Amino acid sequence: MQKFSIGYSIKYSLVATVVIFNMASINAEANATETTLLESSQTPFNLKSNLTANELIPADYYWNNFGCSGANIAPSLTWENAPKGTQSFAMTFYDKDAPTGSGFWHRVVYNIPKEINILAGGVNGGELPADAVEANTDLGKPGFFGPCPPKGREHRYVWTVHALDVAKLPIDANATPALVGFYLWQHRLGEASLTFLAGSKEG
Repeated sequence: MQKFSIGYSIKYSLVATVVIFNMASINAEANATETTLLESSQTPFNLKSNLTANELIPADYYWNNFGCSGANIAPSLTWENAPKGTQSFAMTFYDKDAPTGSGFWHRVVYNIPKEINILAGGVNGGELPADAVEANTDLGKPGFFGPCPPKGREHRYVWTVHALDVAKLPIDANATPALVGFYLWQHRLGEASLTFLAGSKEG
């Protein structure tokens, strides 16, 4: 009788241990699932503009050179939900389809303070925050110039805001787009982009 009681107790203890272990595993899986759902439900870093993404850029936004006669207007850009730890922003404007083999950089700005989340745009790019720095474009000088693709070609123009983990990039003013891009890659926490289209020359 005593052997039976001891055996029963051991068996009962083993069953109870297995049940507890299984319940712990189920709870751990549930917690992991809940964490994943919470992470996936977070609003992503995003960029908005007064222009409509993936549609043609209005004629006024074209450059006023190289055979184009637009007003050289930059669109307004607003961003939200920057990644945690963001210390500054950079902004780039890039023609992915320029016939150069490496695209074409139309504007490169960095050291935008982390408190800023809007660039109003305007003629010749509009005003920038006081601490922001413009690097050289692929024209070999700082500034902004709007789209002016060769006649008969449709190009994709990409505005991107980069969230960075440093307040200031360790580079000199008037750096080349390639050099700025190298440091953006090193310090980027996230990015948000909008693509616009431009067809033949407008005038």
